[in-house]
Amino acid sequence: MFSSARLPLAEQFAHLLATDGVVRGLIGPREAPRLWERHLVNCALLGNLIPEGVEVCDIGSGAGLPGLVLAVARPDLRLTLVEPLLRRTTFLEEAVGALDLDNVEVVRGRADALHGVRTFDVVTSRAVAPLERLLGWSMPLVAPTGALVAMKGSSVSEEIEVARPVLEQWACAEPEVRVLGEGLVDPPTYALQVAWDDPAQVSWPPAAERTTTRGSDSGRKRGSKRRGSHGRRKA
Repeated sequence: MFSSARLPLAEQFAHLLATDGVVRGLIGPREAPRLWERHLVNCALLGNLIPEGVEVCDIGSGAGLPGLVLAVARPDLRLTLVEPLLRRTTFLEEAVGALDLDNVEVVRGRADALHGVRTFDVVTSRAVAPLERLLGWSMPLVAPTGALVAMKGSSVSEEIEVARPVLEQWACAEPEVRVLGEGLVDPPTYALQVAWDDPAQVSWPPAAERTTTRGSDSGRKRGSKRRGSHGRRKA
């Protein structure tokens, strides 16, 4: 979770959330007293599912949960925090500066602005959208051997069943639900992992996006422009 060397940074971030985060409306006042259990520890546990030294994209980062928490807990990771709202990206940039984090990039924009431009080993999110919508925003950012790793609530199994047609459309492998922090946090952290069914067959744009754009001239133009760019970050 947080090593002894990184704990002071986590404490500093907790202070930022409890002060500027509350004042700017990024964290509710009632959340301040329970920041550690409900937010910091909760998010840090997600790091147990992320391999060492990979590139991570956190979409809809908001106040930096889980993105900034992962950056604090895991200096081996390279984080890209994607958030469309200016007041939130301003807070994120200020927090990155205050914590002197050199493994974080803040991008103001929607996740789909990076589709066809960059891919990542892991794409994270927390309370962003139901799975059926989250797949469309996240999977185009997932590298062939990567995975979506999303924080979810206790109803995650129901979300998976509702999203079955979309999972098939995106050619995803069977989702895995992991329960983290039992006995440590209450409620525990529910994490959903979704990978590609056959990494060797992943091409750009992915099958689901080709289906969505087929039949429109603008869609065909986007597809021809992006094809072949599904690998690592472009130079």
